[in-house]
Amino acid sequence: MKGIQSILIAFSILAFACSLASAYDPSPLQDFCVATTDIKNGVFVNGKFCKDPKLAVAEDFFFSGLNKPGNTSNPVGSNVTMVNVDALPGLNTLGISLVRIDYAPYGINPPHTHPRGSEILLVVQGTLYVGFVTSNPDNRLFTKILNPGDVFVFPIGMIHFQFNIGKTEAVAFAGLSSQNAGVITIANAVFGSNPPINPDVLAKAFQLDKKTVKYLQSRF
Repeated sequence: MKGIQSILIAFSILAFACSLASAYDPSPLQDFCVATTDIKNGVFVNGKFCKDPKLAVAEDFFFSGLNKPGNTSNPVGSNVTMVNVDALPGLNTLGISLVRIDYAPYGINPPHTHPRGSEILLVVQGTLYVGFVTSNPDNRLFTKILNPGDVFVFPIGMIHFQFNIGKTEAVAFAGLSSQNAGVITIANAVFGSNPPINPDVLAKAFQLDKKTVKYLQSRF
């Protein structure tokens, strides 16, 4: 009997510790948050500072403009209009955000990842070829062709993409499970980093010659 009680106590302590860890180590809302002992320079928090609730107004919870098409006149032929905490202050601490994605004919939302949120995509116009790749070592590719009314989910952190395979424009809306999910576009991050990654590193990683790597870097 004492053995069972000891096990129950141990599980209770573990559960309590996990709840404390969850309460005091929330998911990050930015790329990093470096600790500082200098109070004068400690101006950032994990997320945004909160307005006094008594000073909140309806405009804090309102955004207008998702009915307007985004400009897709760019090399990839797509445009993402984000409604995150930077655009809609009322989203702070709520753990959600929204985007509108416009695609020119054969436009693409290039392979990218959201480090802080999962994504659920709804197609409202056009036909999209979408997919995501799982982590190492399997690197499984999950793809689907979506038509208006179809929905697809991209799990948090997975590299994913959308490609307009139609001859007409396409539009989709997506919800994300973070007020600031972040986005890392793979090609831009790898070949367009600032400062540039040493070409020797990329040549080895991608099994390319340095001339090709430098050309790709010049494109970003």
